[in-house]
Amino acid sequence: MRVHFDSSGEVLVVTGGAHGIGAALARGYASAGGTSFVLDVSPTEELNDVKGITQHQTDVSDRDAVLAVTEEIMGKHGRIDALVAGAAVQPRTPVVDTEPAQWRHTLGVNLDGVVWSCQAVLPHMIQQESGVILVFASGLAYMGRAEASAYAASKGALIPFAKSLAAEVAPHRIRVNTVFPGVIDTPQFRAANPTGGEREHWVRTTGIGTPEDVVGPLLFLLSDAATMTGSTLTRDRAFTKEEAR
Repeated sequence: MRVHFDSSGEVLVVTGGAHGIGAALARGYASAGGTSFVLDVSPTEELNDVKGITQHQTDVSDRDAVLAVTEEIMGKHGRIDALVAGAAVQPRTPVVDTEPAQWRHTLGVNLDGVVWSCQAVLPHMIQQESGVILVFASGLAYMGRAEASAYAASKGALIPFAKSLAAEVAPHRIRVNTVFPGVIDTPQFRAANPTGGEREHWVRTTGIGTPEDVVGPLLFLLSDAATMTGSTLTRDRAFTKEEAR
């Protein structure tokens, strides 16, 4: 059975959406009839001419910037139906070498950026009495990794944050769920795993998917078919689209 999602007339804000999973989702949402707004510090030319996608150069760690672009979106469309908070940085630095500025930057993007994005869209979702928020966590939040303490700490903090937020906004018919996308071949993954040996490790232990492999599960969570909130969708090891055929 094939399921087709319809996002006609709906508006998605996806942070960190110029590349990787965010870009694939923005395309998928637009293909389903919706309008995708991509917030990223590095917009990409590849999305400039895609129908249904608009990019905004935005640093999500800057609360005022996130609020401003959200108001711009509301001014044009009058609604925001979904937020996917995917913006993240993943430095590889031992704890003893981590400078305060790098620590603050990592948590500023990965944790504060999610909070500011939620703050920006929630008043409008509350007024609508509807909305969906998806927060990207990571398996490293549980298992950790050498030289990834800041990243793991930021992702670990998002799990109770999302559950607490889900309880807060449930009376307004707003759903908040966490996503563990699994190991996906993105520019960030390649930067954090620069050697062939590191990538081979993930192939052996979990497998590596493509950004497009995550779009279906995300579109499901954004749809009315997903009635849960305060929940977690986890892709530990999964078939790629080709393997699943």
